[in-house]
Amino acid sequence: MRLKQKVAIITGAGQGIGRHIALRFAAEGARVVIADVNEAQAAAAAAEIAAAGGESLALRVDVGDAPSVGAMVHAVRAKFGGVDVLVNNAGIGLNKPVLTTTQAEWDANLRVNLTGTFLCGQAAARVMVEQGGGRIVNIASISGQRGGVGRTAYGASKAGVILLTRVMAVELGPLGVLVNAIAPGPVDTEQSRGTHTPATRQAYHDRIPLKRYGSGDEIAAAVLFLASAESSFINGAVLNVDGGFDAAGLIFDQENGAGLHGDVLNQKKAV
Repeated sequence: MRLKQKVAIITGAGQGIGRHIALRFAAEGARVVIADVNEAQAAAAAAEIAAAGGESLALRVDVGDAPSVGAMVHAVRAKFGGVDVLVNNAGIGLNKPVLTTTQAEWDANLRVNLTGTFLCGQAAARVMVEQGGGRIVNIASISGQRGGVGRTAYGASKAGVILLTRVMAVELGPLGVLVNAIAPGPVDTEQSRGTHTPATRQAYHDRIPLKRYGSGDEIAAAVLFLASAESSFINGAVLNVDGGFDAAGLIFDQENGAGLHGDVLNQKKAV
């Protein structure tokens, strides 16, 4: 087991990607802390882990509130003695043009996505430094790397998470705490099924070489790698789990002689 007896806090783990990460970590032997603003969902995820024979703790936390984050870390230390891994997964989304985004919407995205990552990362890192080491994995997004329509607040918050990851890696690496990030592409979750329109899905399919959404399990596998001993010389990295979205340039159908190779063949025939 790759995380045997490791204490792992996963924020926003009551549903979606966070829940997939929590279940995967538990299967790898971790003692998992399900930290979520929704207490009922946190308890349900913890119960699922317990039913499978794992060890878990459900806690309600508001990641954008320093006292709440402090209470979470205190409870984890009281229960398990320390913190080995933190996954900053809690987040909210917004798809709204810059001209109509309100300050309240802007503030909410930065509070949860960026300030929450900072507060949880700071609190957990202090414990990890005392222990002599640990791992922090921040969940960023491809929206923090490119200018996407409607991503004013969400994209800015995730871009902040990426830079925060790099600063934390530089400062905390010498102290034994490795900090990395995952930048997921579109993921097939209950939330995306309810909010992504057919036009949104088609736009993603047109720009992703694999022509599909990712799964929660695929994101969890990448997070597990960065949380495990296998990534011992990786620090300050942003791992895109996006089906090739970030690598892609011009994409078009190369069948029937179209594309570079087809053009070359046609040129030869013309000669």
